[in-house]
Parts: sequence; structure tokens; C-alpha cells
Amino acid sequence: MQYHLYNEDCITGCKKHLKDNSVDLIITDPPYGIKGDTLHKHYHRNEDHVVKGYVEIPSEQYSTFSKQWIKQAERILKPGGSIYIVSGYTNLYHILSALHSTSLEEVNHIIWKYNFGVYTKNKFISSHYHILYWVKPGGKPTFNTYATYGAQEKDTSNGSLNYQDREDVWIINRDYKPGKQKNKNELPVALLQKMIQYSSKEGDLICDLFLGGFSTATVALGMKRNIIGFEISKNIFDHGMRKIQSIIPGFLLPQLRQPTTAPPSHQGAPWSEEELACLYQRYHDLYDELGSKAQTIYQLCEEFGRGRFAIMNALDRPTKK
Repeated sequence: MQYHLYNEDCITGCKKHLKDNSVDLIITDPPYGIKGDTLHKHYHRNEDHVVKGYVEIPSEQYSTFSKQWIKQAERILKPGGSIYIVSGYTNLYHILSALHSTSLEEVNHIIWKYNFGVYTKNKFISSHYHILYWVKPGGKPTFNTYATYGAQEKDTSNGSLNYQDREDVWIINRDYKPGKQKNKNELPVALLQKMIQYSSKEGDLICDLFLGGFSTATVALGMKRNIIGFEISKNIFDHGMRKIQSIIPGFLLPQLRQPTTAPPSHQGAPWSEEELACLYQRYHDLYDELGSKAQTIYQLCEEFGRGRFAIMNALDRPTKK
């Protein structure tokens, strides 16, 4: 596995080091744009163990700044490549505006719910971030539907674990590192693993435009992906490089959950007219026998080698006269 990490501004750095259509996946957490370098004064945070040197973007420059780096992201992504942008709500509209000015296409607006919000007395407590998941058109995006849970894996209430894991609200706790050196706002390992596991494969090139605590770089290498990235702060960059040089590529792979059931044998295959006719007839026969739509769909999944939604969508198609 290779890493190419630069102590440079990401906009000029991308132009210098990255060709068009060269990156498989971008995961990045841009600066707050809300005087993040002084937030600890308002929230009474002890930052004795936070690495110094956080570089903020003035709020009046945030719109232009967002358009510039997102334009580079659009350029360097391969057709079919994905980008995940983690953002608070204050400048979310600037990031969305920048995305809408490109050819990139929205896939999901994910809510990351975490376990700690700053206490407020006169308003609701904010305890979530936004994750914008977009893709570059022109190629087939990588999305590993059964990366973590198999199609037939159930919880104790017979609910689909795969369905639950792919809902667009993610409840993932922050990583706490009491007494350890850390960046101002490091993303948790579990969050990064999820994005990387679903939207890339081993050997892919991942880019982080704002390395910060080098968490994306660490998890990417730990999952046998290549990484390229940028960090403008010299002090933060040097701290991150000391950490990254001790990483053993693939060290996270044994920890990843593996699905216990295989994907449907005919996943993604088109339906023939003969198969559809057989499906309709089999549905009615099974329903008469079992008396339960849920059990009937489950049996059809087994017989036709298709996922639940593929079966239901096929049954909803108008039949030919």
C-alpha cells in the first residue's frame, strides 16, 4: 500500500499532484468556518492534548473556498467515483451550493448521530453532523451492498440487519482518547470504516483533502487502500506523519465484520419475461399455501436468488396482456 501525503493547501496541491479522473473515493471533513480555532473558549473544553495549529477558514470566504476545493474534487474523481463530505449545518448550504455547481450527482444525505452534543439551555442540543454522499457520473459507482451483512441476516426481532446498516441515519459514537494527543475534531474509526467498506475495494486510491488527525489515512491503509491527502498546518502535518509511519497496512482487516450469508445468486441480473411470468404464478401459489405475504416473499427470494426489494419491485410491474 502506498501513501502520498503533502503539507500543502489542497486546492493547489490537487492541481500539482493529481491527474484528472485518478481517484476512486474521496472522504473529507473540511474546516468548520465558524471560528473553530476558538470554540473551546465558548464550550469550556480543555485542549491541553489537542494538537496546535488548526487552520480556520473565515466565514466570508467559505463560499468561494468550498467551490474551489469541490471543483478539484470533481476533476480528480474517476467516473463512478464517490465522495463523502462531513459537514456541520452552519455552512452546509455553501457546500451544497458548490456541489450543485458541478456535474456530481447526489446519492444520499446521511445524518451521523453521535453520543455527545454541546449542552444548551435555550435551544435543542445539536448532536449530529451531515454526510453528503455524491458520485461522479460516467461510470458504475462502487457500492458493496453486502459488505457487512448478508441479505438474509436477521436481528432478534427478525429484522434485516443489512437493511438497518444501510439506513441513512448512522448512530456511531465518537472515539474518546483521554490524555492522548489528538486533532481538534477526529472522525471515529467506525464511521470511516463504514464509508470505505461500502464504497471502495482493496487497492483503490482514497483521497482526503483535509487530513487533520490523519484518521482517514490511517483507516484507509489499515483496510489496504492507497491514500493521498493534504494538510496545510505544518504542526498538524508533522504530528500525523509520525503516526502514519508506524502503520502496518491491513491491520484493520481482521476486525471488520464479514457477512455470514452470501449475496443473492442473481443479484442485479435483468428479469426475462419468462422469469417474471413464473414469479407471478409462483407468488400466487405460495400465498395460497402460506397465507402470509412476508413468508411468501422470503420463499421467493430463496427460489429466485433475488433480494427482497428486487422481488417486490418485479411483482409491482404491470403484467403484459
